[in-house]
Amino acid sequence: MVFYFHDIIYNGHNAKNATSAIVGSPQWGNKTILTGQNHFGDLVVFDDPITLDNNLHSKPVGRAQGFYIYDKKDIFTAWLGFSFVFNSTQHKGSINFAGADPLMNKTRDISVIGGTGDFSMARGVATLMTDAFEGEVYFRLRTDINLYEC
Repeated sequence: MVFYFHDIIYNGHNAKNATSAIVGSPQWGNKTILTGQNHFGDLVVFDDPITLDNNLHSKPVGRAQGFYIYDKKDIFTAWLGFSFVFNSTQHKGSINFAGADPLMNKTRDISVIGGTGDFSMARGVATLMTDAFEGEVYFRLRTDINLYEC
């Protein structure tokens, strides 16, 4: 299964369109702009649309909901915990993910740690690839999901 999720980070000017927000930052940071070169210490919560193609304006098939923490001071990397929540004619339920995301790698694997509904007891691996990146405001991830149990 291949899905795309679209993250629009609140930057102080885009509240109407933002799908994520910085909810925690180090003492030297703020909650409107990502901190420093590697964003170390920022905690971002998101509720992003999931689409079947890479067009932000395509009809969503669900939502990617969770958080990411920029967790290394010297390398651009994050730790993710999130769910794909589906409520469409094709899929109902959720797929849950967790793990490290070394953002500078072209592809990265993250664990599928569970699911509900159509994906009850899901286990597997999802391969993430940054499909688009527009400065500090927008990114799109391609997610290839391989389930081994369901």
